[in-house]
Amino acid sequence: SKGPDMAPSATERDESFTRFVTGASPGLMRTAWLLTGSDDTARELVQATLVKAYVHWPRIRSDSALAYCRRILVNERTDRLRRLGRELPVAEPALVPARGMGADGGPGLVDERDEVVRLLKRLPEQQRRIVVLRYYCDLSEEAVADTLGISVGTVKSSASRALAALRGHLVAAEGGIR
Repeated sequence: SKGPDMAPSATERDESFTRFVTGASPGLMRTAWLLTGSDDTARELVQATLVKAYVHWPRIRSDSALAYCRRILVNERTDRLRRLGRELPVAEPALVPARGMGADGGPGLVDERDEVVRLLKRLPEQQRRIVVLRYYCDLSEEAVADTLGISVGTVKSSASRALAALRGHLVAAEGGIR
């Protein structure tokens, strides 16, 4: 039997990490996709995030592992943009025919999801990160500030500007002015 100060074995560490990856990957993938608008880039970001998390896994507390990985993901996205010097244009996602109409007879969920990505892509990068973390991941303003390494005031003001811009884009889209 191990004493309280003994480190977990490599097998225990791997099993713990595998359980985390199984549970967290879908959410990390959706977050990365909302940040990038690209399936391939999102997969690359999540893979890079999980590789970095695995290296530090013995030091990551289980109750903060998801927040830690979100921070890695956002930082990895930022680092890639800096290395490129700019964001590479991503083709507009094609509208995939929904498997039926929405409950109200309108477009299906796939159309709505694609529209969300189109709208998010119109936001500046920091505003996009804040909107995704704050409203999609349902993080508090303080948690978003901590994840992005910015002040709570910046989160509040950026979220307000982003939501105003999104409302403006929606009004324009509903008026057919895209």
